[in-house]
Amino acid sequence: MDLFLTVNGQVRGRRTASGVVAVLGIPYAAPPFGPDRFKAPRPAPAWRGVRDCVAFGPVAPQSAELPGAPAWSPGDEDVLSLNVWTGEREGTREGARPVLVWIHGGAYTFGSSAQPDFDGTALVRAGLVVVTLNYRLGFEGFGHIPDADGSDFPDNRGLLDQIAALEWVRDNIAAFGGDPANVTVAGQSAGATSVACLTVMERARGLFHRAVAHSLVGPVYSRQLAADTTRLVADAAEVPVTAAGLTAASPDDLVRASDRVADRLRADPAAGPRYYDPVLYGPVADGVLLPADPLAVDPADRADVDLLVCHTTEEYWLLDAVGSSKKILTDSELGTFARDFGLPGDLVPAYRALRPDAPVLDLYLAIFGDMSFGEYSSRFADRHAHAGRRTYLSRFARKRVTEGGVVRPWHCADIPFTFGVLDAPEVAFLIGGPPTAEDHELSRRMVRAWADFAATGEPGWGTDTVRIWGAQDEGDEGDQGDTYDGFRAAWRSADYARVHP
Repeated sequence: MDLFLTVNGQVRGRRTASGVVAVLGIPYAAPPFGPDRFKAPRPAPAWRGVRDCVAFGPVAPQSAELPGAPAWSPGDEDVLSLNVWTGEREGTREGARPVLVWIHGGAYTFGSSAQPDFDGTALVRAGLVVVTLNYRLGFEGFGHIPDADGSDFPDNRGLLDQIAALEWVRDNIAAFGGDPANVTVAGQSAGATSVACLTVMERARGLFHRAVAHSLVGPVYSRQLAADTTRLVADAAEVPVTAAGLTAASPDDLVRASDRVADRLRADPAAGPRYYDPVLYGPVADGVLLPADPLAVDPADRADVDLLVCHTTEEYWLLDAVGSSKKILTDSELGTFARDFGLPGDLVPAYRALRPDAPVLDLYLAIFGDMSFGEYSSRFADRHAHAGRRTYLSRFARKRVTEGGVVRPWHCADIPFTFGVLDAPEVAFLIGGPPTAEDHELSRRMVRAWADFAATGEPGWGTDTVRIWGAQDEGDEGDQGDTYDGFRAAWRSADYARVHP
């Protein structure tokens, strides 16, 4: 019962919970190193016999060490793997299940499918087959290679990996009880913007039928910004800014060099936008694989898929809590921040009028969070809807008061609820401690919404309603909706083509 036949060979999974089997670490592409480094993903080699897939595969090169997940070690190469959670089918004749494919976030620099937040058990019990995947991160996945033929060393290798994983799903998921004609691709943060990119990429057409995007972050990078980043990283690695020089640097060299560059930018007020929270990598609008930032693509040219968008109402408070974002405490600093990002001159006064008693730090975090996540997410939903595509918008507003203060509806806080993993100790910080009965009920509703959307394209509310998760009345935005509409109005004159990521 735990054996499954893929195009490359047979795999064996393991029961992780009653009625649930997880098949972990299945290669969907060849290791992207050696002669295949910085190239598009190659097919995974076949194997004979049964491959035991009972543990997560190695994670992509990165320096982060996340709770409950494996860390990367230099020499780990088989990083392009995925995991399938499915229901036990012994003695049943159930039909093919809808499939949800999850793309993790992490600033395109860290994270993996092995994080405890992304366990597929609850969603399987809700009727889905769940796939989670690793893809190349940092310079390996998104670094620009200069003076090279783009066909040999393409930009957006991480996105190409995601497409290869979706192709694997198309070719193999039926063996796991999934329906290849009913695939939803979902992601959060960098994973959500990856989803947005996939909706405008010709190479991804037909590989999925619905999309879920939580906390999209944008805009994507220009080729000039990607090239500038490469020069900084090559200098830090002390290698020539050439294809040969960068290829000669080991993955570990480039991870360490990237960390040094980020530290320098974080300490340099003259670094502009990257002084506040230096994210070095992201999808590149190369005009080839990715035609433009998803907001700039004609909505008529997007994939004709149903879309479910969510963002949290106080996104950037997490980045402040973990110390990755610069603290801005004075009006002068806030004004410099707005100028560094090219924001409209009336935007800060508009936020101050809406929050007249808020300290400067709160205004800064509200603006930074809306600029990076909330407004970008809402605009993406708006443009999708204006193209006549079925579009649903939601916001996560659940707060919790603890002895240590208020745990806000900040970045990432919604994901443990949608995966139904509130009891995992690794998510306690995100949700403010052990879950309450009300938390479990909220999670049940959010899991159901994802499962229903993946199955039918309808999450449980209308396209003319914004669902506010965690509010007293989730069917009505109420006063909070009025305030948020005020924030959105403040952004009307902001042009994302001028906002530097």
